[in-house]
Amino acid sequence: MNEIAVDLCVIGAGSAGLTATAIAVQRHVQDVIATIAPHDSVERFKSLGAQVIHAEGRFVEPRVVTAGDTRIRARRVIIATGSRPATPKIDGLDRVDSFTNETIFDNQTLPEHLLIIGGGPIGIEMAQAHRRLGSRVTVLESAKALPHDDAELAGRLLQVLAGEGVVIRQNAKVTAVRRGDAGIVLALDEGGQRSEVEGSHLLVAAGRRPRVAALDLERAGVQTSDDGIIVDEKLRTSARGVFAIGDVVAKAPRFTHVAGYHAGIAVQNALLFPYAKTDYSSLPWVTYTDPELAHIGASEEEARKQHGDDVRVVEFSMKDNDRAQTERTTLGAAKVVARRNGKVLGASILAAHAGELAHLWVAAIASGQKLKAVARMIAPYPTLGEANKSAASEFYKPKLFSALSRRIVRVFSQLP
Repeated sequence: MNEIAVDLCVIGAGSAGLTATAIAVQRHVQDVIATIAPHDSVERFKSLGAQVIHAEGRFVEPRVVTAGDTRIRARRVIIATGSRPATPKIDGLDRVDSFTNETIFDNQTLPEHLLIIGGGPIGIEMAQAHRRLGSRVTVLESAKALPHDDAELAGRLLQVLAGEGVVIRQNAKVTAVRRGDAGIVLALDEGGQRSEVEGSHLLVAAGRRPRVAALDLERAGVQTSDDGIIVDEKLRTSARGVFAIGDVVAKAPRFTHVAGYHAGIAVQNALLFPYAKTDYSSLPWVTYTDPELAHIGASEEEARKQHGDDVRVVEFSMKDNDRAQTERTTLGAAKVVARRNGKVLGASILAAHAGELAHLWVAAIASGQKLKAVARMIAPYPTLGEANKSAASEFYKPKLFSALSRRIVRVFSQLP
């Protein structure tokens, strides 16, 4: 076996047929994937001077990893093995064919009736997409759909999907799966009421699980939990010189952009000055439906737990945005959670391009800005982004139109 010594070792990577519309959509998806792929390709990493080994890596002792015939002794190790689709413990699930978010895009047959286990972002996104392609769709969620988003805005989004014909059954626990005459049958328990639903295809969108089984982490002294690798705020594991990033980290948000954020922190701490720390106070995420649902920072519930009555929530309807009226995309609203002094704590947006509108609030929270800065900014007209300025302005309306403000205006208006 060859042995190499390196400064940094990274383990991981990152009907009868389709209708014409579905074929075009699938071709578009594959084209986009092919265009993006070179950004994370082996060729790109090699061009940057990295040595890439195509083999499964595992620890044999602290900071010593084997990959195929190569033994790697590293000063620092970053574990970035990511996650895999979670498989819920449901009787019979392993005996039927099903899709995950990793395989659904390779499907060559438009489902007549797609059953989806899981009402999180992936399940809801795929539900709307397949319904618009012509499939019947039923979503089964054992608890509450989109549980981590603003409840009111999430409810409005679910109403949109229901209006398009998507059946969403919340508090519906899938107890068993079996093959039926027309496809796949799910046995349900809805508060003690037993029933079944049958569909032609099944998508399991029940979250993701960290990939750690093959790493032999105990040989490196890396502590884990059921949710992944345990790290501190600097992304250091329990083993000296070993870091973990992305989906493999226990209790960390599992989003692609979080993995990229982690990478910057871990590389700095591993190779430069170990001062960088994780801070999720301005974390954004987006459910890519139509309209999109974006969330940034703290929810109202989280803010009230931390600050009690020192919290205000303001909202601006997209119906009052001129650009939204122009494009007939008026469904939705922008809600902002702030302290009574105006410091921004969080925001939720249901709107067309909500993910783009979220950027301003990420910057505002990360820099400790108050709503005054957003309310005073000059926003180009007409844009959807004006909704952010308008939402911030709502915070100051009670003071602006108070009895005291009117008296002050009257006094100043009488001055020569």
